[in-house]
Amino acid sequence: MLIAQDWKDYRLLDMADGEKLEQWGKITLIRPDPQVIWKKKANPDLWKNADAHYFRSRSGGGHWEYNRTIPESWDIRYKDLRFNIKPMGFKHTGLFPEQAVNWDFMMDKIQKAGGKPRVLNLFAYTGGATVACLAAGASVCHVDASKGMVARAKENAALSGLAGASQRYIVDDCVKFCERELRRGNRYDAIIMDPPSYGRGTNGEVWTFEDKIFDLVTLCAKLLSEKPLFFLINGYTTGISATVLENLLKVTLPKGTVTSGEIGLRAESSRLILPCGIYGRWER
Repeated sequence: MLIAQDWKDYRLLDMADGEKLEQWGKITLIRPDPQVIWKKKANPDLWKNADAHYFRSRSGGGHWEYNRTIPESWDIRYKDLRFNIKPMGFKHTGLFPEQAVNWDFMMDKIQKAGGKPRVLNLFAYTGGATVACLAAGASVCHVDASKGMVARAKENAALSGLAGASQRYIVDDCVKFCERELRRGNRYDAIIMDPPSYGRGTNGEVWTFEDKIFDLVTLCAKLLSEKPLFFLINGYTTGISATVLENLLKVTLPKGTVTSGEIGLRAESSRLILPCGIYGRWER
């Protein structure tokens, strides 16, 4: 498992009974997490000082309850990258801190390659990977079906002083965009994707991971340049293992080095590791 352990503005303080206690900058949040099935808190006193708590509803969704007034949004830093954090619906904050291990991987590959490699970031959300690749010197095409998330990605790039970097932001269905890019003859030196378990495109297109991911990766393989750097898939779909992503990359991409595994965060109070997702990486 790869553990994101270089954070200074984010801390996983404790976790128990289906919830995790986190510190984002100076703000402490309690959020649900289905992986936390043990009920014993390592440091119960810490939980009493949380600024806000997200409660799930039995009928779906949920709501935030605030123990004190906090900013509507605030900024945190990972190394030289900066991101805007905002409590949103369905427990989200606009950033997945465990993804820092993938940011480091991408930045290292891009910096070692030199030049200005072209990177395609699909299902790109608020642009954590986009900001990392821009900071490393790449040219990035950021694609997501949510106009609001794309706007936040632009804000994150600007926060990191990258507003003038080579970047393109597209609000579109990722599959349709890739099909058009293939017809246009556009190619990319690296592709990143963070496909959801289930979703709908801009025109109501239904996406399910199990049914669609093979065809998408096969399509994206055709978008790679003659000497690509890497291909990265992030996964959060229940029931899909890291080995599945590894197999998928092996059967769809050219010969190269393929690795896979889990990514996670370590709780400071207990030193237990919280598994947060899986990855599959192809490298030339």
